[in-house]
Amino acid sequence: MAHPEGAGLRRRDLLMAAGAAAGLPARAQTRSVADGAGRRVNVPARVQRIFPAGPPAAIWLYTLAPEALIGWPRANRGPELEFLLPGIGNRPEVGRLTGRGNTTNLEQLLLSKPDLIVDAGSTRATFVELADRVQAQTGIPYALLDGRLEATAQGYTLLGELTGRRERAARLARYAADTLRTVRERVARAPSQPRVYYARGPVGLDTGLGRSINVEMFEAMGIRHVAAGLQGGLATVSIEQVLGWDPEVIVTIDQTFAQTVRSNPLWRGVSAVKTGRVHLSPKLPFGWIDFPPGVNRLPGLWWLGSKVFPALFPEDLATLTRDFYQLFYQVDLNPEQVARVLAGRD
Repeated sequence: MAHPEGAGLRRRDLLMAAGAAAGLPARAQTRSVADGAGRRVNVPARVQRIFPAGPPAAIWLYTLAPEALIGWPRANRGPELEFLLPGIGNRPEVGRLTGRGNTTNLEQLLLSKPDLIVDAGSTRATFVELADRVQAQTGIPYALLDGRLEATAQGYTLLGELTGRRERAARLARYAADTLRTVRERVARAPSQPRVYYARGPVGLDTGLGRSINVEMFEAMGIRHVAAGLQGGLATVSIEQVLGWDPEVIVTIDQTFAQTVRSNPLWRGVSAVKTGRVHLSPKLPFGWIDFPPGVNRLPGLWWLGSKVFPALFPEDLATLTRDFYQLFYQVDLNPEQVARVLAGRD
């Protein structure tokens, strides 16, 4: 979830959608559920069709109730489809209600006939207002999930209540809570911390500043990244700044940067480059660090721990990957697929 500007929820959309609204199913039987923002949402007794307001929500819904997911904010591509359920991963692109570049409007939303709209991310007043407005204009219940990594277990419990999938939600919530607790305990035992830099973009000079959603993984685990002292969001820094930080570990999501950094004379003096500790994070079917910032980051907790503190994270990543994909994405991976996921390439 990002910014709600330009959500397409204007008067003309409401007028265009008037006819579509008539075709919505009746919701005679409802139950009241408190969402992640503390709002009371009247949800149908049976929830069978759910519209995801943005990419994080789509992944939350896919992992818990894939059959109820109407579609994806962005159509999944070939490499991604391989790691998703057939018939679900290739459901249509429906656009998004939140974030920059919003691509749906009230007419499209109503024509999809959802029983429920779900968004996952910030629960600040801006997003509460958007949810209230959409709900009032369409008559479709709109629930917010707290998308913070540390709130994942509670989010699954809430989503299980909203969708009626409580038993499976409890399993996923336990995995999330146990994983976050374990990785935090291990990082807290580390006698010292290496200097860690998160590199984005083909030249590696985009990074997340302190308290940015882009580096929430690091901060939730207790890993102190070198840009933590600079507050803000995603920012571009200079090579001189990176050289001054001299990171001992570099984590990146950009394949071009990972392939070229060792031969780039500007980066040769950086400790992480000299010692070969530049790591390309997995991204199939979704990123393990922040792309998008959803429950897809859970296996990234183990992966990131193993790269920053290898002695404290001895688990076999191939086994962890296979188990996570089986439980959350509901697909069975063969060894070659696991290897491709862990390689981080498309």
